[in-house]
Amino acid sequence: MPETPYPIIDTHQHLWDPKRLNLPWLAGAGPHLNRKNTIEEYNAAVEGLPIAAAIYMEVNAAPDQKLQEAELVRQLIDSGTYVTSAAILSVDPGKDNFREFADRFESQTWVKGYRQVLHGGDTPPGYCLKARFINNCRHLGATGKTFDLCMRPAELKDAARLADACPDTRFVLDHCGNVDPKAFFAKDDPREGSAPENAARWQEDMYQLAKLPNVFCKVSGIIARVPKEWTPDDLRPVVEHCREAFGEKRLVFGTDWPVCNAGGTARQWIEAMQQITSDWSPDKQQSLWSENAKTVYQLT
Repeated sequence: MPETPYPIIDTHQHLWDPKRLNLPWLAGAGPHLNRKNTIEEYNAAVEGLPIAAAIYMEVNAAPDQKLQEAELVRQLIDSGTYVTSAAILSVDPGKDNFREFADRFESQTWVKGYRQVLHGGDTPPGYCLKARFINNCRHLGATGKTFDLCMRPAELKDAARLADACPDTRFVLDHCGNVDPKAFFAKDDPREGSAPENAARWQEDMYQLAKLPNVFCKVSGIIARVPKEWTPDDLRPVVEHCREAFGEKRLVFGTDWPVCNAGGTARQWIEAMQQITSDWSPDKQQSLWSENAKTVYQLT
């Protein structure tokens, strides 16, 4: 394994304890998710890895649990004991109560931005293009907060229209646009789970999205979709296309722990990325692993 001499900022760390936070979606989740995944478990998963800091990513808690989630992560950060040093909270820009929730955190420097999961079964395509959603995302830009985009690959054009309508807001596209790396497998590949996505469509939509300078791409999530037997080369086409479209200065890295465990551990994911990026220049590697995250999420 090629060693990375660079500290890593994990921009996508999920944490939860079902006894302290109600996550309705856990009922249908796999055993690696439907359990306690707290900072202690995270620390064990990344032990020995150069994780310098982590950004907590909201976990789609029940609507009446959003403030409870924020308080739990604030306590974690304020303890000063752990790598978690900032957070992306959950808020829906399409709801009437958006400003009431978001404005209470406007001056809280530990809150770097917000996310609303847009790929859920009850969220229709085009939801992020409603007038209220767009206006509230503009408000985030005015307050210096980011918005993470987590959406279906087929709706990346919606992401582009939203970002174009909010030029002063920084958007981060999660999980390489949620593309399935199996979309790039050879047609005669015997491994299970051929992907339904149109790889060419994803590639073109990523090019169009990357034309907008206020959009960044988070290299994360794709390991959760690999077959049982996989190699770093199976992930390379997705990573390299993100690099080609966005350039090395607009990529950030995230483990997506513990969701990543569906395909591999945090260590396996980081080692795969080390192999994929081993021929990148040192400054471009450093940009991916940490420097870009400082810019995008205004970390100090």
